Amino acid sequence: MTRSFLFSLCLFLAVATSLSAQAVQGDLRFGFQLSPTFSSMNTDNNQINGDGTNLGLKLGLMSEFYFRDNYSFSTGLNFHLNAGGTLFYEDTFEDVNIWDEAVDDALPDMDTMNFAGQTSFKYNLQYVEIPFALTLRTREFGYLRYFVRPGFNVGILTQSRGNVKGDDRLDDEEEFDIGSATNAINLSWGISAGVEYSVSSNTALIGGIGFQSGFADITKDNGTSVTRSGRSPEEDDSRGKLNSVVITLGVLF
Repeated sequence: MTRSFLFSLCLFLAVATSLSAQAVQGDLRFGFQLSPTFSSMNTDNNQINGDGTNLGLKLGLMSEFYFRDNYSFSTGLNFHLNAGGTLFYEDTFEDVNIWDEAVDDALPDMDTMNFAGQTSFKYNLQYVEIPFALTLRTREFGYLRYFVRPGFNVGILTQSRGNVKGDDRLDDEEEFDIGSATNAINLSWGISAGVEYSVSSNTALIGGIGFQSGFADITKDNGTSVTRSGRSPEEDDSRGKLNSVVITLGVLF
């Protein structure tokens, strides 16, 4: 267990304790979620494309600050486990020089780690996320209330691992620490919708679906380069973005 994960867990518990103490005031509700996610990556370079989905999990605390009966400001603290995806470099590239520091130990006899085109790079990322959203609810129909939640999300990278697929020199399952090739902060916007089912006067089960789209570059291009046929090597300046579909499952108190 890494130090960053332990720090994040302590922070999560501290916030949970604080919010639990405030809940007695009546204008605050809190809860927990255990939500499966399906993440993928893409870039703004049409020769570097998404090529796979990571099955992940969001585990964390939800809190609702009501300013009117059917409207609330939503925030919390989540662990997003196994986010990421796979980027595939097309065969138009003759050389792809990426993840030098990460794979240097695996091939110590090579001065630089160059890959050919048609190689995939899988990112397995872990974030601590802080969402900021507005929740709009309908009135209650029996035991049900429907909601929609647009919002913004800040993700802090706590772990980054990667696999190289399609290169005979490396095992497809061998993992590398790619912290030097990923940025520490991810920013995204999102929207979700779902239903709350009241099981008592102050407890509700939550189910829904949401989409989260990153607009920050999560890949570092410093020191990476690509070469195409008939061209000199050039710096890879593509922007790698993370998108996720979230199946929201939780309970609100």
